[in-house]
Amino acid sequence: MKNIASSFTLPNGSVLKNRIAKSAMSENFGTRNHAPSKGLINAYKVWAKGNPGLLITGNVMVDSMALGEARNVVVEDYKDFELLKKWARSVEGTGVHLWPQINHPGRQAFAAINRKTVGPSAISLNLGSASKMFKMPIALSDEEIWDIIKRFGNTARIMKEAGFTGCQIHGAHGYLVSQFLSSNSNIRTDKWGGSLSNRARFVLEVYREIRRQVGSDYPIAIKINSADFQRGGFTEEESMEVIRFLSNEGIDLIEISGGTYERPAMIQGDRKKSTISREAYFLDYIEKARKLIKTPLLLTGGFRSVSVMEKALQDGGLDVVGLARPFCLYPNLANQIFDGSVERFETPIPLIGIKFLDKLGGVELPWYELQIQRIGKGKSPKTNLLAILAFWFSLKSLFFKYFWKNK
Repeated sequence: MKNIASSFTLPNGSVLKNRIAKSAMSENFGTRNHAPSKGLINAYKVWAKGNPGLLITGNVMVDSMALGEARNVVVEDYKDFELLKKWARSVEGTGVHLWPQINHPGRQAFAAINRKTVGPSAISLNLGSASKMFKMPIALSDEEIWDIIKRFGNTARIMKEAGFTGCQIHGAHGYLVSQFLSSNSNIRTDKWGGSLSNRARFVLEVYREIRRQVGSDYPIAIKINSADFQRGGFTEEESMEVIRFLSNEGIDLIEISGGTYERPAMIQGDRKKSTISREAYFLDYIEKARKLIKTPLLLTGGFRSVSVMEKALQDGGLDVVGLARPFCLYPNLANQIFDGSVERFETPIPLIGIKFLDKLGGVELPWYELQIQRIGKGKSPKTNLLAILAFWFSLKSLFFKYFWKNK
């Protein structure tokens, strides 16, 4: 455990006590008014006792009118500030860093829970029969783009004031930042579209606005796609160029992932034969990135064996190992790695047999959300939880929010 148990110092001087990070996952565990729930806060207390170096939360949305899920936490003002402080204190006394993942869904916003959907361009999601679940987005005006940029900074500042020790921009998986980067979803002809430098302008301005509001000594990270894995979309070569832009800006940590709702590589993996034995989905990419930039790299997606994690760190391609779903089933995960009680973390893929829902993650994602809820309620994870219960939970969340929104 020489590498995985070692501490790591970020460029701004913040120290992670070990190389294990809980990466962000869909939680859907806020209150109906989008505050952090008691159960959500408790889940982070449990995870912090498990002793990772870093916990990154699920989506914290910058606008209550733009939700990715019905029970997203939203931070756009100080109305839930006391609850945010309680959430930040969930790691108190453990030495664990707690960072919110800050996000805007753009066009990946379910029609049932959003009155209006926006994006870089008026291009709808291409999900076959599931496309009906999403509205055609309205192309953002220049003024609206700047408003969203300021919202990212505002949310980051409030979370810092509440006691969170860093933050992460969600720039992957087809959400708004990712939409601006992809020429499939961004066909603008102004300064926000066209060339890669123009398409990258949005994410760079988001970073600059957050940095302006939180200061130079506060860690800012980003989660970014290695590629969209779609013809005509955001390519690996473009991704490499964007991480170079971000590295030059001084970002503190870059997490690599991949895919969108349309091509969910982050769920299923898009794996070359050369990486299967090494488990990680995007390891080839990160090895190339390491030669290009000096910014610390976090890799999430596919790691299940402790020996593989240790070897990846030893080889020097990455600095921090990101684990997501294993935390849902092994809440004491880091301690179990360090004491040697678990050497491999199994994570099942629940299916109900409806192809487009299984492919989209319409069962898989809520199944893991329900595991998080069990942890938050003081229960143990349940590996034999029926997939149909997760599907029902997902439908109930959407329709409850729809009727609440339109009451």
